[in-house]
Amino acid sequence: MSSVITRERHAVESCNGGKGTVVTASAGYRAEQGSDYQPGISAETVGSKAIWLGIITLPAGRRTKAHVHEHHETALYMMSGDELELWTGDQLQHCETVHPGDYIYIPAGVLHVAVNRGAIPSIFMGARNEATAQESVVLRPEMDAHVP
Repeated sequence: MSSVITRERHAVESCNGGKGTVVTASAGYRAEQGSDYQPGISAETVGSKAIWLGIITLPAGRRTKAHVHEHHETALYMMSGDELELWTGDQLQHCETVHPGDYIYIPAGVLHVAVNRGAIPSIFMGARNEATAQESVVLRPEMDAHVP
């Protein structure tokens, strides 16, 4: 997928006379850590300065690479899929199971890996306090083998 994001923008009037932006369908991209991103609100789509909001998909049978987000917190809501494993901790020693309807919070600097062992994609609505498409991700390949 291309890292170039193309969007159509529509200005809408708010109740107070200011302007908001409605963002329509977009081209997505595969992030460095291995999940698929479809941004809705970002620096690239609307000129956001501090927030990213969009859909994140981890295909069936896939996992992310071990990584940290140096500069931002991440909040996710699992919309659909089978259960997902979220491995966290300095040695990826903590594993929690995530189901549709669950929320996830990942603080900045926390090492993590997501594993979708299910038969269908895991789909999330996600937000973070870094507006760019290519976030402050730092891969930790030496930790990938810690997750079975």
